[in-house]
Amino acid sequence: MTVQNEAIGKTMTASVEDINWDSVVKDELPRLYNYFRYRLGDESVAEELTSTVLEKAWTKRHRYRKDRATFSTWLFAIARNEVITYLRKRRITLPISMAEEVTSETTEKMAEQSQDLSYLSHLLADLPEREREIISLKFGADLNNREISTVMKLSESNVGTILSRALQKLLEQMEGAK
Repeated sequence: MTVQNEAIGKTMTASVEDINWDSVVKDELPRLYNYFRYRLGDESVAEELTSTVLEKAWTKRHRYRKDRATFSTWLFAIARNEVITYLRKRRITLPISMAEEVTSETTEKMAEQSQDLSYLSHLLADLPEREREIISLKFGADLNNREISTVMKLSESNVGTILSRALQKLLEQMEGAK
């Protein structure tokens, strides 16, 4: 092994050793789960894919490169690939489920909210795949535009523009329906 390769190997190993896996599970597990639930609309599939991504991250941890992306971004790139694989295997397009915590509200308010969420899910399902993916990463996984740009291999300004236009389109459709 050359001196340069040894240095690269040490840098990569050091970045892997710096990862606190307890912290990863504590911080990233809820974000991963919400991303999958938001993107696929199925809690059991979200649980399954969350565990798959954490397992893959653990087994492939030696491939993480600190100099290329943050650990969170690397993890969500794996998550995004798992969604693509999942959808490809099923050959279906699933709507995004807009899960929200229910607080003590009246039944009427809950029914109205349910209708709004159902309609929003329908509108989201009609968006192009790339726009749905960006919205899922933004609101489901709580990633910022820079992290989304790295995962999606787009510029940060492009992510912001796509997100803004998609949200504006959704808002106009929601207001037009009322």
